[in-house]
Amino acid sequence: MSLLQRAVDRGGSSERVAQREYFRRIRRKRIRANWDMYLLCVAPVLLILVFQYIPMYGNIIAFKRLLPGLGIWGSEWIGFDNFTRFLNSYKFAWILKNTFVLNVYSLLAGFPIPIILALLIHYCPFPIYRKSVQMTTYIPHFISTVVMVGIIYKMFTPRYGIISTVLSTIGFEKQPAFLASVAWFPHVYVWTGIWQNMGWGTIIYLAALSAVDDSLHDSALVDGASIWRRMWHIDIQTILPIIVILLILRSGSMLQIGFEKIFLLQNNLNIRASEVISTYVYKIGIVASYPNYSYATAIGLFQNGISFVLLVLVNRIARKLGDTSLW
Repeated sequence: MSLLQRAVDRGGSSERVAQREYFRRIRRKRIRANWDMYLLCVAPVLLILVFQYIPMYGNIIAFKRLLPGLGIWGSEWIGFDNFTRFLNSYKFAWILKNTFVLNVYSLLAGFPIPIILALLIHYCPFPIYRKSVQMTTYIPHFISTVVMVGIIYKMFTPRYGIISTVLSTIGFEKQPAFLASVAWFPHVYVWTGIWQNMGWGTIIYLAALSAVDDSLHDSALVDGASIWRRMWHIDIQTILPIIVILLILRSGSMLQIGFEKIFLLQNNLNIRASEVISTYVYKIGIVASYPNYSYATAIGLFQNGISFVLLVLVNRIARKLGDTSLW
């Protein structure tokens, strides 16, 4: 008895089964025709499985009092005690505050700048100048974090730094200690990050702007619209879905701050502004005299949980306010 006949005997629709079998054959045919492309996908999929999904098994130690000699399953189960300990810690409030302040500051100051820069580059009438500006602005993105921090120290070191030299030249003898000040640290961290990444952020916006229909601009010019009106009513409205998607993704990482740069800029004088969740987890779970892996994992899991809640919340708000959302 054929597969189709057995499906019909079980009460299934012959047309539905035939259609499903047809699409199955088409899918197999496409896989055979593009086997090399699927083969290229094997390495990235394995990379994600090995380094992203399999390690999630280790999150269970956040709910245990891990003793390396007993292993994960042999250690005592303590439930949410590690999370409660972190929430009751005297460091919880200011570590969470620092993380939010740096992320919100980076979002408010840094998110619009690539959009503005992309619009300026897009409307530049000189191709050579446009390409030169685009290249010089996204090259800093490829500077390693260690080299970038070295540049920052060279710029802001008291007395011998470039900034200090310029301020002394124009008459400012009393200069703030930029890298040793709690008040100045957020500004140094955020604006150096904007300088490094603003050119790279323009790439996706320039690609979206290149797809804007020229007939819209032609019609606007006939109606006498200025360049600023065209930017606002044509360009911004066209790339708005991309802006919303990137904003949602950025909002979902409000507690995920880069570890390397902030750790390398951190010192005992600015620690009240530079201690964030990622640096605290590193100190508790790795460099401490007696590393507490369970406590560090619980803090990291708490961070990821809040990020997930923010992502869902911002996505829901975006879906209610407009037609663009991740899901």
